[in-house]
Amino acid sequence: MQRSAHKKKLGGYPALGVVTSITLALFVLGLFGNLLIYSNQFGKIVRDNLNVKVFLKSTLTETQRNQLERTIAGKKFVAQTENAITFISKEDAEKDLIKQIGDYKEILGENPLKDAFIVKVATSFQDTVSLKKVKVELENMNGVLEATYEKHLFDEVNKNFTNISVALLILAILLIVITFLLVNSTLRIALFSQRFLIRSMQLVGARKWFIQRPFLIRAIGYGLLSSIVASILLWGFSIYAQKRITDLSLLHNQEHFLTMLVVLSVMGILVATASTFFSIHKYLKMSLDELY
Repeated sequence: MQRSAHKKKLGGYPALGVVTSITLALFVLGLFGNLLIYSNQFGKIVRDNLNVKVFLKSTLTETQRNQLERTIAGKKFVAQTENAITFISKEDAEKDLIKQIGDYKEILGENPLKDAFIVKVATSFQDTVSLKKVKVELENMNGVLEATYEKHLFDEVNKNFTNISVALLILAILLIVITFLLVNSTLRIALFSQRFLIRSMQLVGARKWFIQRPFLIRAIGYGLLSSIVASILLWGFSIYAQKRITDLSLLHNQEHFLTMLVVLSVMGILVATASTFFSIHKYLKMSLDELY
């Protein structure tokens, strides 16, 4: 009598296994989502440091220079960030040059450098075609001697980040598909133990929706519970990783991270519910012989 009390009930639902499988699938997907956030933030930092150097004519007065700075600041190609335009006087440029190569005045005499603006370019204007237009537009302004940028650096950054974005997008799609297949398989196996219960409800005249409803409600609950557990694990892992690797805090974007957790929660609920619905629908259509 005591031994039978500990036997697993026939048709019992493996709730722990379902929650564990969904949690692990969402956790792995969340880790990859975090990698996407870090990659995006790193790309933003790199692009924010790409700029165009605008050399000014020596005849420019301070008033004219300030007016020119305001004119450039109003252009669409200027990044909407703090300190998007920085002024470097020829005296400051000379000090930096002396630090790099030593005192050159014995050879060149007077300071050959020019006053300049360092202009941060908006991301949408960092492609080759747009940069050429930006260069022409700047050089056509009164008081501008020349506008230069490191073409090779811009091209390499654009090329590398395009390749990385494509690769990460393909991996993201693969991971989403694998997550769906894993959760779907887990729920199909779990519902396999319920097939005779479903048939019994059919035999007593229960309608399809009446049979599906408790299973769907349970799937929503398991999906939500798995999402919460996965979110807590991801949150803890993120904090731990930032403490271990200090530079990760520079790449962490709290807003994007919270958005990712919400997306994972919705995905967990939707995948669990959809998989349960289709699995039950399959068993509802099976004949008694096919259930064995």
